[in-house]
This record gives sequence, C-alpha cells and structure tokens, in this order.
Amino acid sequence: MTSARQDVRDARRIVVKIGSSSLTTASGGLDADRVDALVDALAKVQRGGAAEGSGPKEIVLVSSGAIAAGLAPLGLAKRPRDLARQQAAASVGQGLLVARYTASFARYGRRVGQVLLTTDDTSRRAHYRNAYRTLDQLLSMGAVPVVNENDTVATDEIRFGDNDRLAALVAHLVRADLLVLLSDVDGLYDGDPSTPGATRIDEVTGPADLAGVSIGSAGRAGVGTGGMATKVEAARIAAAAGIPVVLTSAVHAGDALAGRPTGTYFRRTGRRSADRLLWLAHASTPRGSLTLDDGAVRAVVERRSSLLPAGIAAVAGEFIAGDPVELRDTAGRPVARGLVNFDAKEIPLLLGRSTRDLARELGPAYEREVVHRDDLVVLEH
Repeated sequence: MTSARQDVRDARRIVVKIGSSSLTTASGGLDADRVDALVDALAKVQRGGAAEGSGPKEIVLVSSGAIAAGLAPLGLAKRPRDLARQQAAASVGQGLLVARYTASFARYGRRVGQVLLTTDDTSRRAHYRNAYRTLDQLLSMGAVPVVNENDTVATDEIRFGDNDRLAALVAHLVRADLLVLLSDVDGLYDGDPSTPGATRIDEVTGPADLAGVSIGSAGRAGVGTGGMATKVEAARIAAAAGIPVVLTSAVHAGDALAGRPTGTYFRRTGRRSADRLLWLAHASTPRGSLTLDDGAVRAVVERRSSLLPAGIAAVAGEFIAGDPVELRDTAGRPVARGLVNFDAKEIPLLLGRSTRDLARELGPAYEREVVHRDDLVVLEH
C-alpha cells in the first residue's frame, strides 16, 4: 500500500458501485459465482479484515444489473431499446438481483435492504432527508443497503442516467469516506486498453491530469449503459465533493478496499458539503427554463441571491411548483438550476414585477421568491 492511499485504508463508510457486465453472463443472466466473489470481498471489509490494522467498515452497495438480470427470464437476447420492455426487464430482474444478494450475504449473517432511488425525488428537500435517514438507519442496524435507480418507473433516468453518477451522489448523500467504482476494466488508461502501449493511470490529482487522455467507452456491449466516460465523470463529482475514489475491476475489489495500489486513484479535489445541491446540479432534469436579465444573472451567480420576479424576462416549458428549472442568461446559456415556487402558467403574470406590487394585487402568497437561494445551484462552465 502506498501512503497516497492512506485515506482509502482509513475509510469507515464506503460506497461500492458495480456494473452489469461484472455481475452477469454474456446472455444476460446473473452469474452467481461473480456475485458471491463480490460479497466475499465486501464481507471481509465489513468485519475489518481487508487491511492490517483496519477496523470494521460500513458498506453501501450501488448495484447495476436489474435490467440485465431480467433479460434471460423474459426471453430477451439483448437489452431492449424501447422504454416499456426495459421497465419490464427491470421489474423482473430487480427481484432476482436482490434475492441473489440476500442469499449471498446470508452466508456471513448479513441482512440486505433494497433502496430504489429516482434522481428527481432526491433533489427535493424532504425526499433527500428521507433517503439519508433510511440509508443511515440500515447501516446502523448492520444491514447492507443495495441501491439502484428505480428503473421500473424511470423515464429520462433510464435513458440518460447511469449508476456511476448515482453512486457518486449516494456517496455524497451518506457522507461516505470513499467511493469504489468496479467494472470489467482495471483502471483508467491513457488510451484504449486493448491497444498495445496503452498505460494505466495510477493516480489523478485533478482535471489537469486528464488533459489529452482519450476517454472512450469500455466494457461488455449490450448489457450495461455505462462506459469509462461515465466513470470518470462520477469520480470527478465525488472528488469535488471531498470523497476520494478508486476505479478498478471487480476482481480487484479486495485490493482496492484495502488501499493497495490497484486501479486508478482519484484524490479529493474539493471540500465535503452536507447539502443536497449536488443532486440538483448533477441529477435533476429541468422541466423548463427562465430567462434572466443581466442584473438578475449577476445577483444569482455572483451574489448567490434568490431569484425574484423582477429579474425574469421570459419563461419556457411546462412545470409545476417544486420542479427543477434551468436559469439562463439573455444569450440562452444556462447559469444556474433551481426548484421553482410557481407553476409555469403563473409566471407570465409575474415577469418584471416587484414582489410588493404582486402581493398588493394578487395576495400575500405572491410576495416570495420564484427560486429561493436554498434551492438554487450555480452551474460550472
């Protein structure tokens, strides 16, 4: 073990993400041996045997594989493209996946708790708190939370989301000390790993280390949705939130969790925060947009102020109060994202007007922000 990975060795609460291709056969069914091998490594970590001198650890497992596990039982030769059959496969496969984990962890006397999340739900304040309490309680009771996106009801999430990003956000949600991303590739390479001469990158200290690195797709086609690009983006999100990351193959899970020099290690680049705005920035899907005048852009971006009706020039989309919306400048560039306090059909009545005038004409319910600063995040460019 290198001293650079001391924070990996010292981690007490760990989020581990594993991809579909590392859990399933080529035909799409669950591979019991692969599941058991993963659980063997995780159970060893939980009881403190992964590294000399390390104590027991808490594990949250973010597992892909629900759709893949449902393919063979439904007679599907490959992952379907249409949403309805994806949801059907997820419905069948999710039960099989959790049952397999339940049986495998039972060998070590561990219980499993299923937690299904949607990105839209978790960007909302009450749902965010509920998700944290559920996961924290499961861990305090010695159970292993198995987290997945709720693919059976997801729409945009199932087409555009990925469990790598979900894992980074879950690591932030549960205040994890470490994120481990497992796939069928043993790290990040400076080129296509199958190309002679490609070299594995042992450590990433910041975005500058990735300059000029070709990050293409990797993994077994037709089973999962993620590639190396999604894993690097997930690592970037976690590292910026103060969480170190190890990216490696599933067969090296034990070494990664013990802090041994395997895979690619991403150093933390930012500070840990305890708010849900990371979810709003990286997981929410805007239902519409508000165009801001120059003064409102400065207030929101530079002073981190709430958005008032007087600063809105235009509205687009169909949304209701509580939905995420994009805030744009006059050139149409997104500058922030937030949860709106009014329905789309109400906002044209508010454009360019002061809250005092609105309250006088429409009632006290209109003397409030369109987007409160506590529900607003400025986007990086």
